[in-house]
Amino acid sequence: MRNTATADVICCTHNGALVVSFIHHHFHNPFFACKRHFHPSLASCNPPRTTRAIPRNIHQNILPKSFPYSTPYLQFNSYVNYAHLSFLRGHAPRVRIADAGTRALAVIASLPPMAAPTATGDLRFLVVVVVAVGSHLQIAAAAAGHIPTTLDGPFRPTTRAFDRALRQGSDDVPLTDPRLAPRPGRHPASPEQIALAASSDPSSIWVSWVTGSPQVGSHLTPLNPTTTRSEVWYGEKPSTAADFTVDFSGGGGGYTHVARGKAEVYSQLYPYAGLLNYTSGVIHHVRIRGLRPSTRYYYRCGDSSVAGGEGLSEEHSFVTLPSSSYPRRVAVVGDLGLTGNSTSTVEHLARNDPSMVVVVGDMTYANQYRTTGGRGVPCFSCSFPDAPLRESYQPRWDGWGRFMEPLTSRIPMMVIEGNHEIEPQGHGGEVTFASYLARFAVPSEESGSNTNFYYSFNAGGIHFIMLGAYVDYNRTGAQYSWLRKDLRKVDRRVTPWVVAAWHPPWYNSYSSHYQEFECMRQSMEELLYQHGVDIVFSGHVHAYERMNRVFNYTLDPCGPVYITIGDGGNIEKIDIDHADDPGKCPGPGDNHPEFGGVCHLNFTFGPAKGKFCWETQPEWSAFRESSFGHGILEVVNSTYALWTWHRNQDAYGEDSVGDQIYIVRQPDKCLLQTTSASSEDTW
Repeated sequence: MRNTATADVICCTHNGALVVSFIHHHFHNPFFACKRHFHPSLASCNPPRTTRAIPRNIHQNILPKSFPYSTPYLQFNSYVNYAHLSFLRGHAPRVRIADAGTRALAVIASLPPMAAPTATGDLRFLVVVVVAVGSHLQIAAAAAGHIPTTLDGPFRPTTRAFDRALRQGSDDVPLTDPRLAPRPGRHPASPEQIALAASSDPSSIWVSWVTGSPQVGSHLTPLNPTTTRSEVWYGEKPSTAADFTVDFSGGGGGYTHVARGKAEVYSQLYPYAGLLNYTSGVIHHVRIRGLRPSTRYYYRCGDSSVAGGEGLSEEHSFVTLPSSSYPRRVAVVGDLGLTGNSTSTVEHLARNDPSMVVVVGDMTYANQYRTTGGRGVPCFSCSFPDAPLRESYQPRWDGWGRFMEPLTSRIPMMVIEGNHEIEPQGHGGEVTFASYLARFAVPSEESGSNTNFYYSFNAGGIHFIMLGAYVDYNRTGAQYSWLRKDLRKVDRRVTPWVVAAWHPPWYNSYSSHYQEFECMRQSMEELLYQHGVDIVFSGHVHAYERMNRVFNYTLDPCGPVYITIGDGGNIEKIDIDHADDPGKCPGPGDNHPEFGGVCHLNFTFGPAKGKFCWETQPEWSAFRESSFGHGILEVVNSTYALWTWHRNQDAYGEDSVGDQIYIVRQPDKCLLQTTSASSEDTW
């Protein structure tokens, strides 16, 4: 069951069923209203209001460590949850309180035997004040599966060994694959690679697409982006016209609104003999404004002036994010690439039907190729040691955009840069991130950062902060100053949850990238901790790892839950070695970041005191496994969120999950907590 506490229990009968309502413990004047549209048996069940304050000590005494979750329970809004339990007529249902082992401790309520109601709406009510019988109570339910919560932690470190029956990686999907290749007979003005992105709030959304054809060669003339329009035609009803017509009045077969934006072209240029250049198609970005939250809109993008409607896309639709509730599901994935494993990840993710996807860097791995194309490799420097700089085959970006379009044309995709987006070009690689900066629209201007390298946005009651690890993150820099201002502006009454994401993890027990971005952690961790950031997602390490709540390498119930989700499936293969495995601790010369300084240091406290690596799985590492997959975040209310890690192999076998936990906020304990200890002081 998705809830936190049971101070009162309201029971009403309807058509011979017992409906039990559990009150969120943070509300001192609770009220109840069974929602009519969630379950037929609740259609006439409207328990009366109660304004009696619940004694404070009851809140504290009955706060459970965890609740089971099973299908009989239904969640209706962010602060009141309902459990619908059916009982036979003529029998006396009972409400029981039990401990974690479902051993009955007390029978607190018993209703008279139920008879069929004499008329619709014939209801019986019972208000029961729950008297605490212990400090760790939960509601007993038949066949309820136990899902732990972070309140049960910190957890004993656990490693699920790599399954040697699985491949450690797979090759990239070729660009000739129909999912990656241009559509046969496509008109050059026809939009492709359509992608949505959230704006700072649900009243607007970004639509991006590409027209024209990219070029690869030695001497290229870029396309002129001013020769084509950037338009999105949209409305709350689908178009009924066989071909596209414009109708500003809303009648006929057209749409009621049009939004216009900008277009650009970028190039990837290499002044070295034998290397080929690239210039992109025309990349369009349009921001639609004035939308209603939680509303479906239908749209076509492109250029309506092209004859025969060839310049417009097919009709797509999206649902805007909520304004005050929570997105249904947020998918999180990192280090995706475009291998056979990557395609399995995206297919599995799409089946989970998210309302938004967050990609924590390293999208295409186009820099695993020479500029001439050919075959991608797991290690560029190993295969091409004589290359003048890290090359990139930019058509892989176009193939990735086409592959992702069925997903990204209907839900927002929010991205942040990783090291594989650096893609240096020019003499000495002085130009970087050209593709990343041109291809993705993000709410940088809306959030005040004015750069695609870091930004923030709201998705209902969640405030997302996307940070850049490959630009200045020092305390004297622009990003740190922006982050401090952004955190200070967060209103936890509007967005109770704050979720941060960036590419390289700060907490990581794998050998790969171990302590690589320690400098960034020492610069920024305290600021995030002081402002009560709840969850942090990262990638970079090609495996899965969930941490216990931690701050400055010390277990802390108010620290964020750090999750590494860099197991999207890319060509560099899965990481399987841990820094605490015998002989696998990296040396001082290993794991130097591609941006920023090196701050490798030995621990000065705890079981690893005086050492660079732990000899066992660190206490702050709760669970780790080397498998490809993705994650789903489902925020239940202002204090509970369900996190599920889905392994790819589970999609083809039993209906199971790799890791699942309720992440529980404790705002009364942690929201305003600050620390005067600097990260540097404890090393």
